[in-house]
Amino acid sequence: MKFEQRIPRETSARLFEEAQEYFPGGVNSPVRAFRSVSGPPLFIREGHGSHMTDVDGNRFLDFCCSWGPLIHGHDNAHIRERVIETVRRGTSFGTPTEMGNRLGKLILENHRYVERIRFVSSGTEAVMSALRLARGVTGKTRIIKFEGCYHGHVDQLLVKAGSGLVTFGTSSSAGVPESVARDTLVLPLGNRELLEQTLTEQAGQVACIIVEPVPANNGLLIQDKSWLEDLRAVAHKYGVLLIFDEVISGFRVGFEGAAGYYDVQPDIITFGKVIGGGFPVGAYGASKEIMDHIAPVGPVYQAGTLSANPVAMAAGLAALEQCLEPDFYTRLEARTHEMATALEDYARERGYPLHVPHIGSIFWLAFGTERIERADQIDPANMEYFKVIHHELLQTGVYLGPSGYEVGFVSSAHTPEDLEEAVTKICAAMDVAFAR
Repeated sequence: MKFEQRIPRETSARLFEEAQEYFPGGVNSPVRAFRSVSGPPLFIREGHGSHMTDVDGNRFLDFCCSWGPLIHGHDNAHIRERVIETVRRGTSFGTPTEMGNRLGKLILENHRYVERIRFVSSGTEAVMSALRLARGVTGKTRIIKFEGCYHGHVDQLLVKAGSGLVTFGTSSSAGVPESVARDTLVLPLGNRELLEQTLTEQAGQVACIIVEPVPANNGLLIQDKSWLEDLRAVAHKYGVLLIFDEVISGFRVGFEGAAGYYDVQPDIITFGKVIGGGFPVGAYGASKEIMDHIAPVGPVYQAGTLSANPVAMAAGLAALEQCLEPDFYTRLEARTHEMATALEDYARERGYPLHVPHIGSIFWLAFGTERIERADQIDPANMEYFKVIHHELLQTGVYLGPSGYEVGFVSSAHTPEDLEEAVTKICAAMDVAFAR
């Protein structure tokens, strides 16, 4: 398929060619290579508010938002000033700082589902630490995860299902030993009977169930509240811990994340993205009883040189303070719903096979007309539609993440006028995609 480039990308193309001499595939995270869409990846020069500008001078209305962290958009003044003020005093000391206390206090005073928290440097590190904690608390080794949920590049979770329904995982990445993958059981989302059957057979060896309560790394697979309630009940029944991976949904669908949105109490929650205000921060939290298993109080070891460094803590504090402003999440959700509804109405009127699942300020362009709750319901052939839509949007100044499996994000910097513009341009891109 040949795509007509109507915007200049020569500088990005040159920088990408150069980058391939330095980095595997020319990138430092695989999806950035643009292999699922058209042309070279964009090299971004700067971002302000709801827009960002690439090195060729093209300006884009941004719905990737750095894959979710930028809930207040680019170059947010409150975050910027707090970070600059902090940097002037030093960037890292390898000691506790008051800024870490302030962010921890703010979270715990406004999040009913955790009593203690530990800061780390990424969502992947948070998940890795949460798994170790669950094993340390229970004395068991196996993990249950679900197809369609992604939990970072942790060895134990870079697995896929084998043959049959109840399956031990098999490695989905080179470098992950099968001996590690075999301790992970992979089940389909939403299958209550199979979950109970698995735990009946394996409960004596299963430390935890880990799930994205809002699966948003392989499409947006919105689950019924009853499924999450069942996970809670079954985990309690069989004496295993329930981990909510809220690296994406935490502080995004509400300050209390999916735990608060659905009012389901997990045993451990992992955080990332929004919690760092644009800086690399992750965290995991739980009850005081569970968190007291972590060193130096307990026997579960975890450490990090840059954990809770003052600059990242300052950025996170400035971001979350704004999230606590009255009606912040109500306004953001309403704007996202209005945009998604307008896109769905347009698609339905023209008979286009597209709908827009959304929750909080997260949305996804889903192809087909039926609700998608499991990864196996996504038809890979439909990603050709996304490829066309993504290309057309770049030509008209709208940026989505460069994969049809990735979700989009609305920030508080997106104005009603921005969203109206996006609807107009996405509808025009639909016309091109579905005319082929």
